[in-house]
Amino acid sequence: MITDPGARWSLLDEYTADPSITLGVCRDIDGLFADPDPVPPPETFTLLGCDPAGPLLDALRHIGTERAWLPSIALIPVHRPEHRPASCWTYEHGCTCEQELIDVTVVARRPSATRKGLVDLDLSGYIRLLPEWGLPEERPDGTGFRLAALDDEKLGACLDVTGVFRVRPAAPVRPLTLIGFRPEAPLPAPAEGRRFTASILAVQRDGRIGAGAGAVAATVVSVQPSRSGHGLLDIALDSGVEEPLPTGARELFQMRYDGGPTEPHLWARYDRLLRQEWIGLACGDRTHGLPDKPAGTTYHLDGRSITDIDAFYCAIGEAINGPGGYFGSNLDALHDCLRGGWGAATPFRLIWHHADVARRHLVPGYDRPTHDLRYWKPRVVLDDLLEFFAEHKVEVDFR
Repeated sequence: MITDPGARWSLLDEYTADPSITLGVCRDIDGLFADPDPVPPPETFTLLGCDPAGPLLDALRHIGTERAWLPSIALIPVHRPEHRPASCWTYEHGCTCEQELIDVTVVARRPSATRKGLVDLDLSGYIRLLPEWGLPEERPDGTGFRLAALDDEKLGACLDVTGVFRVRPAAPVRPLTLIGFRPEAPLPAPAEGRRFTASILAVQRDGRIGAGAGAVAATVVSVQPSRSGHGLLDIALDSGVEEPLPTGARELFQMRYDGGPTEPHLWARYDRLLRQEWIGLACGDRTHGLPDKPAGTTYHLDGRSITDIDAFYCAIGEAINGPGGYFGSNLDALHDCLRGGWGAATPFRLIWHHADVARRHLVPGYDRPTHDLRYWKPRVVLDDLLEFFAEHKVEVDFR
């Protein structure tokens, strides 16, 4: 419990001490909120000396049409055993040296200059950007690449690729400034040059610690007296959180600070990116240890705005646990919630109002969030949800 009435954020060191230590609290954090950059235009890649198979071979017959599109092409190096990098780890379908192209369109084909009978293919699409995985920047040594789809379906092979393995600039990290920081006694105030790692947690109006807002590993650049209050400090850091919160999330944190949503369906006025933040805050702020409502309970799900999977999780959380409630954020989390301990004991009955909206929108295809390529994947469809409900003996009544 935080007793400073002006505190909005707590910095908790969960990484360098046992047990965790609260480093201090602050009234604001400059740099914590920033809207993500838009997804860049597609890149161009070329598969050299390609022997296509499966859906890739079929796409060649439809260049210039929508049927020349593939959801994913994994480029799996065929290493020479004696030259396999020490950093390479193998798994069932490939290795950690592979790259994945997503949302790919075949735009041209021509006979290969490398070897008779093969083709060179020009592709337009994206590389799944997961810098935290340490993707290779140089072409792995080997005899070529095996090509595979999302489900490891064979797409053929190629001798080389261009436009894929290259140095890519790291995304800029916006430094943070802790505004109105008060060290937690008996810890000393941070000094210039000190490095620390901490989770950033929201502080509620009543002093409770709420949802997390990211983690920071940084060095103190400067420490100045703060205008926020006597004895408080403004502390500039040389780094920030890896993924700043969208600016619109300030309103959601303020709502939680003020006690949380008091009316149903408020989540529907936010775009999809903020709906994801809504779900995260609902999970972080949930009260632990409350008993499930008894098996056989009937819940009402308001389906008016279920136009994407994030909207479903907002709506099911509210149906089970009231405005601002949580009941899953992905299929794995939904499965856990349906096993009990998250507000509802199964079996139960779910009356899904305005189900026609979900029938129109939760259909097969590919989910392309506008803000981050790493989350691009096949859509979760209505049938997936119904399968989970049936597995846990949840009766779904469409209205």
